[in-house]
Amino acid sequence: MTRYSLVSTSEVQQNLADYLRACRKAGKLSRTALAERSTVPESTIKKFETTGQISLRQFLLLWQSLDDLARLQALTEPESPTERLPTSIDEVLSS
Repeated sequence: MTRYSLVSTSEVQQNLADYLRACRKAGKLSRTALAERSTVPESTIKKFETTGQISLRQFLLLWQSLDDLARLQALTEPESPTERLPTSIDEVLSS
C-alpha cells in the first residue's frame, strides 16, 4: 500500500540535523569534540548540520554519541493496528 505524506524527505533530513545540533549544543560539545567522540569527521558534521546530508552509518554514529540509539531502533518495530494512522482520504472518511 502506498503511504502519502505532506512532509518532504528534505524537511525530515534538516529536522534531524537540527535536532542533533541542538543535542550537541545542549551537551556543550564543539564539532571537534563530537568528531572525536563519534569518529565522524568534523567537516562531515558541519556539512550535515547545514545541509542535512550524511551517510546513514555516520548519522547513526552521531545519534549514538548524542542520544539513545534504541529510540531509532524502536522506529523499526511494527505498528499495532490500533495505533496505525490513516494512509488515504478514504480511510479518514470511513472512520
